[in-house]
Amino acid sequence: MKLPRPDPAQPHLADVAPSVLAAMGVPGFEPRIDLPFDIGGACVLLVDGLGAELLDRYADDAPVLAGMRGATLNVGFPSTTAAGLAAVGTGCRSGEHGMVGMTFRLPDVGVVNALRWRPHPWGDDLRDRVTPETVQPRPTLFERAAATGVAVSVISGAQFAGSGLTRAVLRGGAYVGVHTMGDLAATIRSVLADRGFCYGYHADLDLVGHLHGPGSEAWRLQLRQVDRLVESIVEGLPRGGLLAVVADHGMIALDDNAVDLDVSAALLAGTEAIGGEVRARHVYTHPGAVDDVLAAWQSTLGDRAWVVSRDEAIASGWFGERVADDVRSRIGDVVAAARGCAGMLRRATEPVESSLVGQHGSLTAAEQTVPLLLAHR
Repeated sequence: MKLPRPDPAQPHLADVAPSVLAAMGVPGFEPRIDLPFDIGGACVLLVDGLGAELLDRYADDAPVLAGMRGATLNVGFPSTTAAGLAAVGTGCRSGEHGMVGMTFRLPDVGVVNALRWRPHPWGDDLRDRVTPETVQPRPTLFERAAATGVAVSVISGAQFAGSGLTRAVLRGGAYVGVHTMGDLAATIRSVLADRGFCYGYHADLDLVGHLHGPGSEAWRLQLRQVDRLVESIVEGLPRGGLLAVVADHGMIALDDNAVDLDVSAALLAGTEAIGGEVRARHVYTHPGAVDDVLAAWQSTLGDRAWVVSRDEAIASGWFGERVADDVRSRIGDVVAAARGCAGMLRRATEPVESSLVGQHGSLTAAEQTVPLLLAHR
């Protein structure tokens, strides 16, 4: 089975914010994507779950977004929110920033959920014991920009203020907690009017896609709301203002070609822990069991997934060209990335996640490719 090998020369989600800051003339940032604009203030708005293939397929529901359609970006592996937000906030691929999944194992801690900053699948808040700034110690782009005197804002849901993931990958800007789409749009417009830089985040398209499936009626109606959100920001762009709309991943709807890991003796044998998510799994093995686990996962899953060792995943560039020493141990001894519309469920351990229609995380184009939508005045 031929393995996918990401092209490091293709534009990446991690390249957007550094390029915007460089175009604003902020010292210390080099352009990775050409932005031939005279920029006085800018916003990078991330719409969770807005895949490029989905936008193209449902362009009639989003005429403003479709009218801004231009280049596409890759998001890297895994194609999931923790890794995507970290890519925007740090300007790095997952092998460097270390958010290698929704859940992954930390030495002396165990498997943690990066979105909730708790042990996986349950447990108490880890922020006091597992400091987010230690788990992801690299300076964020927001810290670097703010240090030069740029007014930097992070505009996202009020419920995410001070969360472990926010502290790990989005620290450095003034956090502005918002509650509705109108709140988000108005706050972004205010930052742009003051010629500052902001990162904005909208979560609900992803939520509806998980619950009802991408392309469902509920999802398309939510896409129309996102289109109106972007239109309201574009309408208020001041002279020199730039809006860059991106996403952290696309999404697929699972078919019935899924396996429940929790009831498969062949897939559980030799494993100490399983992390990742439905479409991208990290398998942590007992000492000496890697080869047996790798063979069992390959034979059991067959053409439902690409299944490789940690070293092979790294050599294939799944986590970027560079993988930091402190990140290697977070990657599973065996890594499995779903093909087609298959899934690797855990119905007993992860009942909510396993019940969702829409999923993402793997290396397919539907999950990997997102749009870069630009508006400038």
